[in-house]
Amino acid sequence: MKILMFTWEFPPLISGGLGMACYGMVKALLSQGIKIDLVLPTRELVYFPLREESDVDILPAVFLDQKMHKEFTQRSFSTIQERLDYIGITAHPESYFRLSEIKQYAVSVRRKYWLSEVVTNEERELWDEMTANLIGEEDLMRKVQEYTLRADRFAKALEYDLIHAHDWLTYPSGMLAKQLSKKPLIVHIHATEFDRAGGPGDERVHKIEHAGMTYADKVIAVSKYTAQMIMSRYRIDTGKIRIIHNAFTVPEDAVSHKERIFKGPTILFLGRITLQKGPDYYLEIADKVLKVHPEARFIIAGTGDMSRQVLRRSASLRLKNRFLFTGFLNRKQVERVLQAADIYVLPSVSEPFGISPLEAMAFGITSIISKQSGVAEVVHHAFKIDYWDIDLWAETINHLIENREKCAKIGIEGMREVHRIQWDEAAEKIRHLYSSTLAEFIRRQDN
Repeated sequence: MKILMFTWEFPPLISGGLGMACYGMVKALLSQGIKIDLVLPTRELVYFPLREESDVDILPAVFLDQKMHKEFTQRSFSTIQERLDYIGITAHPESYFRLSEIKQYAVSVRRKYWLSEVVTNEERELWDEMTANLIGEEDLMRKVQEYTLRADRFAKALEYDLIHAHDWLTYPSGMLAKQLSKKPLIVHIHATEFDRAGGPGDERVHKIEHAGMTYADKVIAVSKYTAQMIMSRYRIDTGKIRIIHNAFTVPEDAVSHKERIFKGPTILFLGRITLQKGPDYYLEIADKVLKVHPEARFIIAGTGDMSRQVLRRSASLRLKNRFLFTGFLNRKQVERVLQAADIYVLPSVSEPFGISPLEAMAFGITSIISKQSGVAEVVHHAFKIDYWDIDLWAETINHLIENREKCAKIGIEGMREVHRIQWDEAAEKIRHLYSSTLAEFIRRQDN
């Protein structure tokens, strides 16, 4: 079985948990015999035919333009990163289409593919909903527009049995590919706009999420928490929703010894500094703990739109060098800070799943996570607290600092637990969903 997969993130293109989730998922699917043509927001018009597990690390690329592909294959690159730089895998995929071209193309696509007699009124309404909201001149929205336009080329040029699209950024591409190929579409919801924004958020994104999930044959939710969200907020048919929890690919050096940065206990926040992740709660928790344990050090690792706000608040509380900002960390730097931490904290306001707690637990770090998270459904050796209960968070951290042996014991138990939460089981469920969705699709075609 061959899958056309659209995703916005995949190592080394990572800005959050989506990239690592896709990495582990794809690698496990390849081990089970699934073939995947992966489409990323690259500068050049390429796709990645993944056939072996090792392909996830080298990302073999194919240009749609044969002349350009021939030129590409004749070049020599000293490193994999040099090759990836050539095709344009960067932290910020470039956009070079003019918005007027995108609008004109959207109109022509609608006329050609969505106004035919074979398209139902419901399909036409969903396409109208998606295109009406795929607007705006913000950098991100323009990149999504460009990515969607390219889906036309991939949908026509490649052979595949089913389409799998991850999160709203790729739902328009998945919708277009389904309409062009008449192949079934599965959309994967890793986070909704309600989660990311911690409230109403961007209405355009809500509409695109609704259109994508409604048009899809099946919807994968990463937790019961997320499934309830999309049923209550988006009114998606419960019959098409499947809950498949994320897992974690444990790094080979995850169990290596601690390499301390500070003498005192080290508490870590690892993630985007956005409203969803609760960095403001983390700061207030730190303030309470430091009044009792001034020898502790709190690290906030990541970037986001709340960085300046949290920094200013830290200064006003006079936390000084006891509350440290690292900024963006690459993979090796993330592993270094994980080796140094004693306690991991995730006070998310709304977390569909949450890969980073599993990552911390894999390094033997005692974790405290929000009850408002999907990962709380699958782990047992972690403390689970309501994100807003700052006093209880602080009391729990103080207790762990004062009982180091207990803290270390829970960390070891968590590490053992995470090693059992592997992608093989999740991938098997996804593979089965592929097969059943395709079988249903074929039966409908025959009737």
